[in-house]
Amino acid sequence: MTQTADPIYKTDALIAEDIDKYLEVHQHKTMLRFITCGSVDDGKSTLIGRLLYDSKMIFEDQLAALEADSKRVGTQGQEIDFALLVDGLAAEREQGITIDVAYRFFATEKRKFIVADTPGHEQYTRNMVTGASTADLACILIDARKGVLVQTRRHSYLAHLIGIKNIVLTVNKMDLVGYDQAVFDAIVKDYTEFANSIGIKVFTAIPISGFKGDNITGPSENTPWYKGPALMEHLESVEVDSTTDAAKPFRLPVQWVNRPNLDFRGFSGQIATGTVRPGDKIRVLPSGKNSTISRIVTFDGDLDKAVAGQSVTLCFEDEIDCSRGDVISIAENPVLAADQFETTIVWMDEQELLPGRPYWMKIGTQLVTVSVAAPKYQVNVNTMEHLAAKTLDLNAIGVANISTDRPIPFEPYVQNRDLGGFILIDKMTNATVAAGMINFSLRRADNVHWQATDVTREHHASAKNQKPAVLWLTGLSGAGKSTIANLVEQKLARMNRHTFLLDGDNVRHGLNKDLGFTDADRVENIRRVGEVAKLMTDAGLIVITAFISPFRAERDMVRHMVNPGEFFEIHIDTPLADAEKRDVKGLYKKARAGDLKNFTGIDSPYEPPEDPEIRIDTTALSAEEAAEEIVRKLIP
Repeated sequence: MTQTADPIYKTDALIAEDIDKYLEVHQHKTMLRFITCGSVDDGKSTLIGRLLYDSKMIFEDQLAALEADSKRVGTQGQEIDFALLVDGLAAEREQGITIDVAYRFFATEKRKFIVADTPGHEQYTRNMVTGASTADLACILIDARKGVLVQTRRHSYLAHLIGIKNIVLTVNKMDLVGYDQAVFDAIVKDYTEFANSIGIKVFTAIPISGFKGDNITGPSENTPWYKGPALMEHLESVEVDSTTDAAKPFRLPVQWVNRPNLDFRGFSGQIATGTVRPGDKIRVLPSGKNSTISRIVTFDGDLDKAVAGQSVTLCFEDEIDCSRGDVISIAENPVLAADQFETTIVWMDEQELLPGRPYWMKIGTQLVTVSVAAPKYQVNVNTMEHLAAKTLDLNAIGVANISTDRPIPFEPYVQNRDLGGFILIDKMTNATVAAGMINFSLRRADNVHWQATDVTREHHASAKNQKPAVLWLTGLSGAGKSTIANLVEQKLARMNRHTFLLDGDNVRHGLNKDLGFTDADRVENIRRVGEVAKLMTDAGLIVITAFISPFRAERDMVRHMVNPGEFFEIHIDTPLADAEKRDVKGLYKKARAGDLKNFTGIDSPYEPPEDPEIRIDTTALSAEEAAEEIVRKLIP
């Protein structure tokens, strides 16, 4: 039998006698957010169910239903199956998987808790990252029968990477190995070697049985050889990192500008770190403007001081520019601002990372456009080896440089989770595709400045007596892009227009000869061509391009590179069957035979323009007629 300690919850009487006093006591308890993670079927849900049961966070009717369910499913010895306390278990059993992240709240006399039960399956690693992103502690569960597994290493590495400093190695199911100390010691030894290799120097190892209750709320007589704390004792006493946030320099990411009338202007948000008082000198980043705090406003009135975790509205003595996404920091120790960074990225989408493609980056209260370079390397979580990689697949962890479309205020993730952690969002689907951490800014960016020149793009265009433009012809292979583009240039040349034609095949003989036809290489191909087209419009030229350019995101990227009104997306709209019939180069035949991989329209997608400036139906127009229509639209 398990020897249990005194009941955790000793405040039942206080609830009945003085609910207001109970609520006051409860309000001032510290909060610990923790995550349970590890491999599949290591007992995470059972452990959480046991914690809820032992902390009396269920009621009599729930207990009766729980006991009935345990009997119905034939639990050994008719004992309670504590995993049934976690919502979604029925669906899990039906489908054979663990679903999403389940959050549970419970409390003891000493502390309040929020626990995230995360899936153990590799394909749901992203859910583990979601749960860990706000956690102060990670319970790494290990099945005593199986030892340290791949997911044990992966989740440990991610927990450490995300910045969780409190690691509990919870060796579960000790009852199934006869509470053998040798088994426990061997697992701790194996885990220690791995933990040291990834930088985890300190962790707490506890032998438990979530099902039987050993070493959960008190010491177990089944493990007399274990002299450490019970799991709950450790959870109640561990130091929470958030308690030290108030000692860090003051930072407040601005959530919104509050101006209900002309006499009041405040900047609202939640204080990420530090303390602020009226009279403090502050600096707003990225603008670098300075001012002084005049008031700290809340719904309940003005404050003399505000600390990390509080949501407040700050008023300045000066009318300086400050808006959503800016960061207010203490003047003598402000945050930094940069637009290029080295980052660590956890890729969370089934569609691989496409280097060069623009994504949305959500960091703090900011939303900016970001481009991710090809990874420097990918991390093998088993060996910690750095592997060469051109992209990142689902659940891959890699290091890559990123660049944002404007300077953003930040701090390295190790110093500030709020200002150093970010997510990446696909611009087309709005799906979250990655989580990342800023390691540092790329200082070389500080030494690269735009050099002003006296001869402007306007002068170049005026000298040529024309308006710069990019005529971007897109369509399937064999649609007739190159033929039509060549005719367009001929017609413009006869009109004394200054042009340059960039053809897809031609640029792959020089500028882009190092690129293949994977999705990632296609993105980089279009990015480079877009940059060249931009330079040519600066020279006052009319640029004509003929590229399949299969992805809308990259065509939109080029559109935003050039000045408004200068980009003309021209869809050379030819049905796949017609393009395949032409097959002048024999490419479709090779693709159908499997000899040509990643061929657009066959085994690589083409995303047609949704609202092009010009649509050419090649089933209705000849190449000559199509070119004439394009020139007419460009030069009425």
